[in-house]
Amino acid sequence: MAENKDHLWKPAEDAPEKIEDLVKGGSHPVGIDVGTSKVVVSRRGGKDVACASQLNAFIPVPWSPVTERTLQQQSDIHYYRDGDEIVIFGSATSASRTCSTPRRGARWRRPPQPEGEAAWPVLEAIVQSLVPKPRSSGEVLAFSVPPPPRARGAAHLPRGEPAPALHLLGYKAMAINEGLAVIFSELEDHNFTGIGVSCGGGMCNATLAFLSIPTIMVSLPKAGDFIDHSVGEAVGEHATRVKVIKEEGFDLSRDPKDKMEKALRIYYEDLVETLVDTLRRAISRAEKLPRTERALPIVLAGGTARPKGFRELFERTLRGRSFPVEVAEVRMATDPLTATARGAHIAAMFEK
Repeated sequence: MAENKDHLWKPAEDAPEKIEDLVKGGSHPVGIDVGTSKVVVSRRGGKDVACASQLNAFIPVPWSPVTERTLQQQSDIHYYRDGDEIVIFGSATSASRTCSTPRRGARWRRPPQPEGEAAWPVLEAIVQSLVPKPRSSGEVLAFSVPPPPRARGAAHLPRGEPAPALHLLGYKAMAINEGLAVIFSELEDHNFTGIGVSCGGGMCNATLAFLSIPTIMVSLPKAGDFIDHSVGEAVGEHATRVKVIKEEGFDLSRDPKDKMEKALRIYYEDLVETLVDTLRRAISRAEKLPRTERALPIVLAGGTARPKGFRELFERTLRGRSFPVEVAEVRMATDPLTATARGAHIAAMFEK
């Protein structure tokens, strides 16, 4: 099995040139994207900025001395003991080499879950595996959140915010809108003006901002998980299998070669049409929008936006209907998976 190295720190190649000007007094701010599928962290190490991630998932297995001793010898498996269980979390949950079988009916899960506060220790453990303790008091950690409830559809169940877990690490935790974080990471050359779209596992979030000030924020409770489950039901496959196929090279720019790819295309088109219409209606209903003589860029980010041809599908859908603001271009984030975390990092650096 190929080793999962998501948790290793990787250089952020498009780190802003002015980053050293933002970091004062040796502080080390952190940006974190607490996504439904992954937790991604961006921070500075020396003169560089790097990113790392873990799956936002956990699975409990029965505790035994042999199991714990075996896990202790695996440097890339993160876990903690909780009574008579061992909770394996992060990217290790995707590996089939865990040394014990989960309890009957157990499966990997994502924190926070409907069971409430019981899942917060898992999120705290995931974050601690990625984020070092602050070097001094008052260091800032910015974390991504979806738009406030009034900006969402009534059918959406709000995702819990991780502030309690982050404060326990000793940082000064601050929230940043997910779409705005994409704008921070990708639109410095446009004075942080444009539309940032983040398509993740559980939700798609979009923000229209002028000069870094968010004006329109929308959230759609349809994203990667919706596609995985819908396609799985249509073709008789488990959603996890669909997710693997989707992430291993599904191409929206070519004709489907089998029923799986045909179903993926159908549900991707449905997702993009719904997202574009949701954004169009929100902008059309806005009572006041700042005036600008420049057309606005749109930046796409998130794991669900990664398949080849997604940008073209989004732009084709957008151009095929009346849109309330002029759009200059539709482009992909430099690194769709880390854009939100990098934008949160920039927000943390600006925080005094």
